[in-house]
This record gives sequence, C-alpha cells and structure tokens, in this order.
Amino acid sequence: QFRLVESGGGSVQAGGSLTLSCTINQKIYAFNAVGWSRETPGKKRELVAKITKSGMNDYADSAKGRFTIVRDNAKNTLLLQMNSLKPEDTAVYYCFVDTTSGARYWGQGTQVTVSS
Repeated sequence: QFRLVESGGGSVQAGGSLTLSCTINQKIYAFNAVGWSRETPGKKRELVAKITKSGMNDYADSAKGRFTIVRDNAKNTLLLQMNSLKPEDTAVYYCFVDTTSGARYWGQGTQVTVSS
C-alpha cells in the first residue's frame, strides 16, 4: 500500500555532509506527518526530524542547527540534509509517514557511518 524507498546513506568523515532521500508512492502532502528516525544497536529508534501536514518542522535536539528536513511535494520525496556530521550520528536512518488513520509506515532504512 505504502512504499518508502530511501537512498543516500554512506560513509563520511566527521564534519562532512550527506543528504538522505526518501521517495514515497503516495502524495506526500496528504500524510499527517513525514519524517526521519534513526536506530543504533541496543538503543531505541529515535526521532531525528519530521514535518507535519501544516508544514511545521520538529527536530531532535541533536539535529538542530545541523540537519534540515525538506518535503518536495512535486516529487513526493522527503530529504534530510545533514551537515557537520559527528561519529554519534552513525546509525540506520529510516523515513516514515504517519497516515490520517494513525498508522505509521517505515522505509527499509539506510546506513550512515561517520568516522572520526
């Protein structure tokens, strides 16, 4: 029903930048919210950033000032621009959508590795 395909992960040195992309097979502006979370072994999946239907952005404290979430309605694509990356940003990053019925759907994840 919903298909989310992430790309753009990889390996980068500390201080570098990456842009993650998530393409969705539905009208992205129709969801209650779209966003990115990340997960590392032994830790709970945590929110990185999201955009609500009304266009409000919400960032984790760790992402503020370094990451920017962008919703491209024309391409049904969600971007996460990550700058000044740190080793502690190493994780699998997942995009998600929240439907109007309250369900959350996830992409398959993309690995980001930041070396010191």
